[in-house]
Amino acid sequence: MTELSFAANWYWFLLGGIASYLIGCFNFAVLISHFKNKDIRDMGSGNPGTMNMTRSFGLKFGAINFFCDVLKGGIPVLAGWLIFKDYCFEGTAFCVADFSRYFFGIMVIIGHIFPVTMKFKGGKGIASTMGLFLFALSCEQWWYVFIVVAFLVCVLLYIVFSEMGSMGSLLGVSGLSIFQAVVTVIKYGENLNSIWVIVTLMLILGINLLTWIAHHQNIWRLLAGEEHHTSVRKHKKKA
Repeated sequence: MTELSFAANWYWFLLGGIASYLIGCFNFAVLISHFKNKDIRDMGSGNPGTMNMTRSFGLKFGAINFFCDVLKGGIPVLAGWLIFKDYCFEGTAFCVADFSRYFFGIMVIIGHIFPVTMKFKGGKGIASTMGLFLFALSCEQWWYVFIVVAFLVCVLLYIVFSEMGSMGSLLGVSGLSIFQAVVTVIKYGENLNSIWVIVTLMLILGINLLTWIAHHQNIWRLLAGEEHHTSVRKHKKKA
C-alpha cells in the first residue's frame, strides 16, 4: 500500500466530509411527497422518513423512499472506500479507507438528521444508516451483503409481526454496528491501541448513537407503552 500523510492531505477528508453532509441533506421523503402534491412534514408524525412515508402513502412509496435513503447512505461510503483503499496512513498498517468510509458515512447521517436545507430538522437516519453498513460491510467481503440482507429481512419480519417499527429499526441499526465493530476488531486485533482503530470504532459507535438520539421521543413512548404501531399489512392496501 502507498503511505498517506493525514497532516498533508487533511483537506481531502474535509472536502469529502462536506460533500457527504450535503448529500445527507437531500431528503427523498420530502421530494416524493411533493410529487403527490403534499408535504410529508405536515402528515402523520411529521417525520420526513421511511416509516412516516409508509404510514402516510402506503408500502410502495415507503419502499421507494427506503431504497433511495439506503443508496444515499451507501454511496459516500463506497466512494470513501474506492478512493482510499490502496492507501495506509503514514507509519501504520491501517488502511485509510477503513477511516474514510465511516467518516464520510457519519457525515451523511448528520446531514440527514440535521440538514441545513431544512432548518436542521430532518429524518431519523435509519434507512441511510442501514445503507451505510450494507455498503461498508460489503467493502470488507462482497458476500457480506447476503448476511446483511438476511439480517434486514429478519428485522422486517420482526416489524411485521410485532408492529413495533421504531424498536425494530433501532435493533437493526445496533446489530449492524456491532457486526461492523467486531469485523474491525478482528481485522486489527494486534493493533487495537492504534489511534486510527480507536477513532474508527468511535465513528461506528457515533453512527449508532446518532440514530438512537434521533429516536429519543420514540424511545420514551416505547418505555411508556404509547409508541405508534406500524402495520405493514394495513399500509400495503394504501394507494
